[in-house]
Amino acid sequence: MRFDPLPPVIEFLKTCPDVPEDAVTGSLIGRSVGETTIYLIQSGGFRKKRDRMDRFDILYDVYGQYPSEAGALAYVVREYLLEQLPDTSLKGALVLDVREISAPYWHPDKESLEPAYTGEVSVYLVADD
Repeated sequence: MRFDPLPPVIEFLKTCPDVPEDAVTGSLIGRSVGETTIYLIQSGGFRKKRDRMDRFDILYDVYGQYPSEAGALAYVVREYLLEQLPDTSLKGALVLDVREISAPYWHPDKESLEPAYTGEVSVYLVADD
């Protein structure tokens, strides 16, 4: 399966209530310190069944102006990924399941010490054809 999971997962989160649409991104270019941001990157994964099923690991970093803001939003993102993303179609792939690798934890930016929380999930996909 030739599928980049990040763009459709980013689009999915942008449509979720309680998630600021303009905060979800796959890049930190042009971002200002203190700006509410949900940054998603693919952190790993592997092929499960020939060209039919893949597992993608997705790391999410949630930045906020205050630790309480970043933490609360990280748990909102976690809830949507674990509870709402399974059984959805992502433009060419069907999400079979989402499993948690790591719950959100305090992980401030190393350079700016900006408040941030990080979590990670595995997204299991099959070709949607």
